[in-house]
Amino acid sequence: MTKIKQALISVSDKNNLKSILKVLKKFKIKIISSGGTFKEIKKLGYKCIEVSKFTNSSELLEGRVKTLHPKIHAGILSKRNNKSHKKQMLKNKYENIDLVIVNFYPFERNLEKTKNKKKIIENIDIGGPTLVRAAAKNYNDVTVVTSIEQYNKLIEELQKNKGSTNIEFREKLSEEAFAETAYYDSIVANYFSGITKNNFPKKKLVYGNLIEKLRYGENPHQEAAIYSYNKSLDIMQLHGKKLSYNNYNDLYSALCISKTLPKNIGTVIVKHANPCGASIHKDKVESYKKALACDPISAYGGIVCCNFKINKKLALELNKIFFEIIIGNGFDKEAIKILKKKKNIRIIDAYNLKIKNFHNLISNFNTLMFQSSDNKILTRKNLRIVSKRKPNKRTLKNLIFAFNICRNVKSNAIVLTKNETTVGIGSGQSSRLDSCKIAINKMNQFQSIRESDEIVAASDAFFPFVDGIETLVQSGISAVIQPSGSIRDKEIIKFANQTNTILVFSNTRHFKH
Repeated sequence: MTKIKQALISVSDKNNLKSILKVLKKFKIKIISSGGTFKEIKKLGYKCIEVSKFTNSSELLEGRVKTLHPKIHAGILSKRNNKSHKKQMLKNKYENIDLVIVNFYPFERNLEKTKNKKKIIENIDIGGPTLVRAAAKNYNDVTVVTSIEQYNKLIEELQKNKGSTNIEFREKLSEEAFAETAYYDSIVANYFSGITKNNFPKKKLVYGNLIEKLRYGENPHQEAAIYSYNKSLDIMQLHGKKLSYNNYNDLYSALCISKTLPKNIGTVIVKHANPCGASIHKDKVESYKKALACDPISAYGGIVCCNFKINKKLALELNKIFFEIIIGNGFDKEAIKILKKKKNIRIIDAYNLKIKNFHNLISNFNTLMFQSSDNKILTRKNLRIVSKRKPNKRTLKNLIFAFNICRNVKSNAIVLTKNETTVGIGSGQSSRLDSCKIAINKMNQFQSIRESDEIVAASDAFFPFVDGIETLVQSGISAVIQPSGSIRDKEIIKFANQTNTILVFSNTRHFKH
């Protein structure tokens, strides 16, 4: 046990400070503090020594130098059982500091508030992390507290041990302290990577806040947790069981597609991270029904994601079959009431979610692979029409819709659409020809296609042989969009012209392995 006699408190977040001061007073623990924290402690009616008086050295450089003093750091870093350290402390008339309570300047929060570089730089904490690292290093003798969430644990420990702390407690706080300084430094480092536009620095730092530990990963024998760059997720769960690892994976796949569809009219249904139906329609119920019609069997137990507010009428439709998760950009009160009748269904409000540029991370063995996000949306400007037969405006819109859905389907991917609604999806095959056949089979299984219907196809990458596009055309597809880049592009174009098929090159590949 280590008896605490003197504490140093320097906090940016002054909430719940009184609860700590109360217990420190009870055990007659002296307090050292500076700046705003010193003023707050005095205001709350507790005794405190100002750092400048303790060190006999005034603050310097507009407050940039306060606690960076040998008396402070010797007091934290001295080994209590080391004879040489004891002698040096006595010689210099330095006192031990047994408890350090510090939280940092809100650099992360400040980044959200301003783009002013000067203000941002001044919010990089120097003294705080230095104090914390010193205290964490010397956990054998010093207790370090870095967040308000730890206050109750500290109070409990001091109450239980009559003003002392045990080594296991200090060791755990030390671990959390180093994680805190590393997290803080990572945010700062990534800020500088941003302003220097260096997306792939020599040392890549990954950081995150634990949102929750999950029951298990993809399978029950795997451990899992979800972290966020922010303090919380941008989505809100309104009802239902906790989300699993697989739920989160599917959920974010659904949101990636939904957020790229035209606002307030798009519905996508996802199963095992793949879309099994998508549609855009001004009528909310029709948008959903058309998405469902693409593959109602695969949709069972999947995720419905609407990029609009879900109303009562749609909620009644959604409740007719089983879905794991329903996502909306807000919900009417009556819609919530209806959906909540199903006890286990997860209801997610994604109104506040904004799709930003981010880096995808894959971790295998001892490696990390990063890449920028695939957020390029196809527009008319990107297209190259290479067939003799030209698409009209309606066909072009349908092709663009098909390709923008296709980019979110696992490769090799083929998407068939009619009137900006999917009618067949082939995904995840090692052969593009197989994906063509699956998409066609799905269409024939669930759709009533008339000879006059215009069905278009999108491929996420080029056709390596004519057989893929040939299979599509034989099934009634009249227009195809693909990236191009094959050594057989000329053969593909020749075939399109021979069969009076519209062929459009997107010039952009969208593999999703």
